[in-house]
Amino acid sequence: MSSPDPETDTTPPTEEAHREDHVDPGEHLLVADDVVAGYLPEVNILNGCNAHLDTGELVGIIGPNGAGKSTLIKAMFGLVPVRSGRVLLDGEDITALPAHALVSHGLGYVPQNNNIFPSLTIQENLEMGIYIRPKDFRERFDIVSDLFPLLADRRAQKCGSLSGGERQVVAMGRALMTDPRVLFLDEPSAGLSPLMQDSVFESVARINRAGVSILMVEQNAAQCLEISDRAYVLDQGKDAYTGTGRELLHDPKVIELYLGTLARI
Repeated sequence: MSSPDPETDTTPPTEEAHREDHVDPGEHLLVADDVVAGYLPEVNILNGCNAHLDTGELVGIIGPNGAGKSTLIKAMFGLVPVRSGRVLLDGEDITALPAHALVSHGLGYVPQNNNIFPSLTIQENLEMGIYIRPKDFRERFDIVSDLFPLLADRRAQKCGSLSGGERQVVAMGRALMTDPRVLFLDEPSAGLSPLMQDSVFESVARINRAGVSILMVEQNAAQCLEISDRAYVLDQGKDAYTGTGRELLHDPKVIELYLGTLARI
């Protein structure tokens, strides 16, 4: 998968990128409303951040290192304390719910690191994804392995022997075992070769086409924007710009300030 070069691709954006306007929480599947959050007392990483996800969307989150990208999805998934603001699912306030409770509400999360059990087989990893509903394993395994045949073809293989891209497929597959409506992905292409990055982005798009709404943090900004319906650019803990993936990919200000040479990769 290659990205358009903004110096040679003259396709104009339909409109300039902008900050997120105030949204009606009841109009969207998932909403982060003016969220302030952080890991240490009195040290905020997010400073009034807004984002929303609609049913069926694939929404990317990009921005410089330290902007709060991963913190945003962790806060929405109950892994980082939210000090003010709200997170809402179908208009219901889920801000105070822990991560394990959010799984039963239809949310799934794939962390950037340590996202598989390398000493276990592919099947055992997927079993861990649905350990609270073991009777549903066969049905969910058939559905998930239909998306990713690798999971069935090599189900007995230890995950420690898999490539980086294959491990990401297992991690995403395990998250899908609970049949989530929303999937949070934290830098799924991190540390992978360009070829494996292409494969992972195709896997993400395949999951989205299967009906799962996705909120994805990515450092590979150009490829993220290529497959995203919409995206947010975070800076200093706030949503600095938002627009469609194509708008942001071609917006001169976003390219200059945030994409830089990434836009040409």
